[in-house]
Amino acid sequence: MKRVQKLPTSLIISGNLIYKSGGNNSKLGILLLKEQKGFCAYTEHFIGFDDANDIEHFNPNLKDQLGDTYYNWYKVKHLPNQRKTTKWIEPILLPYSEDFETRVIYNEGEYFAQPNDEEANNLIILLDLNNQKRVEDRKNYIKRRRESINDRKLQTEIEIKQYFQDKIDNEINSICYLRAIQEEFKIDIWNMIPELQ
Repeated sequence: MKRVQKLPTSLIISGNLIYKSGGNNSKLGILLLKEQKGFCAYTEHFIGFDDANDIEHFNPNLKDQLGDTYYNWYKVKHLPNQRKTTKWIEPILLPYSEDFETRVIYNEGEYFAQPNDEEANNLIILLDLNNQKRVEDRKNYIKRRRESINDRKLQTEIEIKQYFQDKIDNEINSICYLRAIQEEFKIDIWNMIPELQ
């Protein structure tokens, strides 16, 4: 999982948008998705036009409470949102924490925390990041990208970066597992993805 950026200059904050239970939250959802460049905050899969998705309240205990703010809202695919554990765990690392990627450590398809980092470990458990199927999918995705790169005889960093840029430009829905791409291929995939219009 990649750190989710939360911007103090967000239009959600400046527009004083709030989540309305049972109300129309389409503008809020559009802005969240735009800030996330179209990607699910939890799975890092592109959320396409036909994909069921939700405005997720990271801490469900805050929903409809005073503390339920922009920093608790994320755009996520519906099914992974349903699979998130229902038992809230504290202390927990927040998805927008500045040190997120140094505390939730990626290694060959899996995520780890330092043994004494209870917050990061609780996040990994809460979001079921190391579900066996998810780990297999991440590993297989990276394996297929490597095979494709090798088949094309791409070797330099520039060639590999261009390979991913072509995927972003022509078939953005084929891009997923942004953190895995970042770590495995040593490229800043996030900044290669354009802002949603």
